[in-house]
Amino acid sequence: MKTFKKILIVLLIALIGLQFYRPEKNDATYRDVAAFETETKPTAEIKTILESKCYDCHSNKTEYPWYAEISPVSLLIADHVEEGNEHFNVSAWDSYTDKKKDHKLDELIEEVEEGEMPESGYALLHGDISEEEKEALMAWAKKARENYDLQ
Repeated sequence: MKTFKKILIVLLIALIGLQFYRPEKNDATYRDVAAFETETKPTAEIKTILESKCYDCHSNKTEYPWYAEISPVSLLIADHVEEGNEHFNVSAWDSYTDKKKDHKLDELIEEVEEGEMPESGYALLHGDISEEEKEALMAWAKKARENYDLQ
């Protein structure tokens, strides 16, 4: 019993200490998605889906929930946002070549179709997208890919 108590105390001290470490936030002054939206022409419905389910992890500005201030959740969120931006950042759309833009939209279609996006942890806390929203999102991305016909 003494060992268990010691372990609990050490874990509690570690958890308290962890609260003083804050990962860097993805908090640009504004969410720059204009180039992406101008070029890909999402409908109002698609913009709503992108804003509510995609842009937090895939743009230069994340709207953080209150629980993002609590470690270790803050560390997990920071990792997800960093990884999301590494793979696809709509705020960097202008810096992508046409080939890369086409590839990113193709990946978007694949990830949504396979149920990989939004991630299950995000969907659990923020709500998943419906089958109708998935279909609309994939149809829009397929149409947007026509801008980069690379054949």
